[in-house]
Amino acid sequence: MLNAQIDNESDRYKNRVERFSGTIDIGLFFHLFYKSRFFIILFFAVTCTVGFLYLRYSQQMFESKTVVQINDKNDATQILQISQMDGNNNKIAEAVEQIRSRIFLKRVVDRLEIESCYFNEGTFKSNELYTGSPYLVKINMKNSYLYNSNFYVTFNPGAAGGNIQYTSGGVIKNITFITGTWFKNDDMDVNVYLNPGYTKNEALAGIVINSKTYFVIKDKDNVTSELQGKVTIRLLNDLAKTILITVNDVNPLKSRDIVNAISDEYITYDIERKSESSKNILEFINNQLSMVYLDLKSAESNLQAFKKSRNVNDEKDIILSSNLVRYSNIEEQMLKVEMEEKIIDEIQQNIFKNKGIDIYELISLLGGTEYENIIKDITQNIQKLLLEKENLLFMVKPSSTNIDQINFQLENQKKLLVASLDAVKLKYKTQYKNLLGKSVDYKSKFQQNPEDEVEHTRLTRLYSISEKYYTMLLEKKTEFSISKAGFVSQNIILEKALDLGAIVSPSRKNALFASMLSAVMLSLGLVFFRYILHDKISSLNEIIKQTNASIAVLGIVPKFEQEIPVSQLIVDKNPRAIITEAFRTIRTNLQFINNEEGPKVISITSTISGEGKTFVAINIAGVLAFTNKKVVIIDLDMRKPRIHKGFQVNNDKGMSTILTNINTIDECYHQSTSENLKFITAGPIPPNPSELIMSKRLIEVVEYLKTQFDYIVIDNPPVGLVTDGLLTIKFADYPIYVLRADYSKKSFVQILDRLRNENNVVNLAIVLNGVDIGKRLYGYNYGYGYGYGYGYGSGYYSDDSSNKKRKKRKKSKIELHD
Repeated sequence: MLNAQIDNESDRYKNRVERFSGTIDIGLFFHLFYKSRFFIILFFAVTCTVGFLYLRYSQQMFESKTVVQINDKNDATQILQISQMDGNNNKIAEAVEQIRSRIFLKRVVDRLEIESCYFNEGTFKSNELYTGSPYLVKINMKNSYLYNSNFYVTFNPGAAGGNIQYTSGGVIKNITFITGTWFKNDDMDVNVYLNPGYTKNEALAGIVINSKTYFVIKDKDNVTSELQGKVTIRLLNDLAKTILITVNDVNPLKSRDIVNAISDEYITYDIERKSESSKNILEFINNQLSMVYLDLKSAESNLQAFKKSRNVNDEKDIILSSNLVRYSNIEEQMLKVEMEEKIIDEIQQNIFKNKGIDIYELISLLGGTEYENIIKDITQNIQKLLLEKENLLFMVKPSSTNIDQINFQLENQKKLLVASLDAVKLKYKTQYKNLLGKSVDYKSKFQQNPEDEVEHTRLTRLYSISEKYYTMLLEKKTEFSISKAGFVSQNIILEKALDLGAIVSPSRKNALFASMLSAVMLSLGLVFFRYILHDKISSLNEIIKQTNASIAVLGIVPKFEQEIPVSQLIVDKNPRAIITEAFRTIRTNLQFINNEEGPKVISITSTISGEGKTFVAINIAGVLAFTNKKVVIIDLDMRKPRIHKGFQVNNDKGMSTILTNINTIDECYHQSTSENLKFITAGPIPPNPSELIMSKRLIEVVEYLKTQFDYIVIDNPPVGLVTDGLLTIKFADYPIYVLRADYSKKSFVQILDRLRNENNVVNLAIVLNGVDIGKRLYGYNYGYGYGYGYGYGSGYYSDDSSNKKRKKRKKSKIELHD
């Protein structure tokens, strides 16, 4: 049974050691936040200051926007039914790419003339004046290396002239100019003149206000590239075919002018692009008109010369031309009659050759001929009979009487048709014979002088061709001129940028958010860093958590706010003070560790020096003496004795001389200010303190003291440094281990476990010294609710203000909060 209990305690100890560094204490985070409050306030102050400086001195960006509706409609082309050259259906995408193109944006740069930029130089940043500059510059740059250089301008009184300073090839150069007059040198031709947008007085006032100004000349291609980066185009509404054009620039007026120039220039560009085909056609027509006019004039001159040489007057010319036209008409009629006659011959040959003809084929051959109307009734009858036959074949057999009757009627109509064709053929032969006679008569008239007639005909034909071609070109010129005039852009500027550009950067909201976020992140980083490095015990909760509440907690000793007197016995100075009440609580809780009758040994130790074990030992002894109990304190910390300092006595004799039998116990007693409290100092520092403490003589001394006192309080050396105090810790009725808040390391808790589990110190109890109880206001709990202790929280205070504080804390349980 005992072995099982020991094994269980050992397992619990190992588990606590394993999870010692793996737990996260939320309360500690809040505690570290409070401790870091000054740094956190500093972080917020610094980040807010940086944010303010960023907003104050960073270059502002302004945004202007315009809305354009993209349409594609040309009324002139629709009226004249002229086909358009543009075959791209996606007009919106085409418009977006056109506006983004360098070619188009270069037109905008030329329109605004923004290659020259004017600035007013400030302490931390320069502001672009744009049209607000009191002077303007015309410049022809000869040295391309001077592009993007600063040209500082200073005016003489009255602005009648001034000086331009710039750097060329690492050499500072100066130009003295007269306002409004060109100056020339190897680098440039420049003319500085007052801004015509201002009166002379306004310009002079602007020169005084903007005392340090300069201008920069940029290459047009570079300005175009910069403008490409400033322009943003996005589809606003697909159904409405609208696009949003935005421009960002450091000058609000400039951003507005650029975005308006883009929209206006696009309307102009659209008109030019759409009318380009008509323009090219008109140019071609004009060139052709010049050439045809020369040909027409030449043909007219040749015709007039021929008439004059052959004595052909206008009357003869008219008669000759009339006869020629009539002859030509007769020839055309003869050809037409001959062709119609051949068609009839072909039909008849097919009928005779095949002993019949398909009636459908016959109708198709006759369609479109002049004699179609003559035999129209016959063909219509044939079509009706064929339709009737087709319908009957769906109801009766081909050999039926109805079908035979219709076939008979069809044969009669075919015979009638053949007879009609013979009559038409005879008519054509007669007509051809008459036309042939007329042709012979006119031909005989031309044969009187055939060479002159042929030459006259040739010249007349050339003149007629040239005249018709020239007339056609004039008509086409008129049509395309109307088309060009009708090219009005259907794209509409729905919204222009009227106001100055809105500030888009730097954003006050984003700057404030970034400042706050940076401060929060720095604060969290600091607290997390301090948490990672934090290895100090801050509360009883940490001790209880690490020991799994297996070690008794006697209580805490509040941090003494005033200066501790030379005599460390303070419980007798103010019995109603909170620190006195804390030691009373410890005294009370001792009864829960061992409540047997008889004298008791209280052995007090710590891990290292400075944790306050001597202070705790003296005041525990003092508070025990208040109960009319006889108490003695013995100082066994022979390497670094403190008891004699606490009571301000000599250390010429004490425990070291008692254990070496130099002095008796009675010779070494010292009386404190309290009647029931005596103490024995450590005595001179011996060379072998460990051997003295481990000797049997110490047991004899303790046993003797039990016969003289009710409580023997032993101030042991720190067990974390030496093992001298282990002996008294083991046989003590009340072994007490002192830890100091925010001083003792968390790893010291492992020594508590070793004392309990490895050294079998069963009744080991803890006192946490130096607790800042004011920290409970920030939610970090220093209280405890485990072990034997009840803690305190209802003690007495030394003044009325303390009583008020006590009332505020009355709701708390028997635990202290940090």
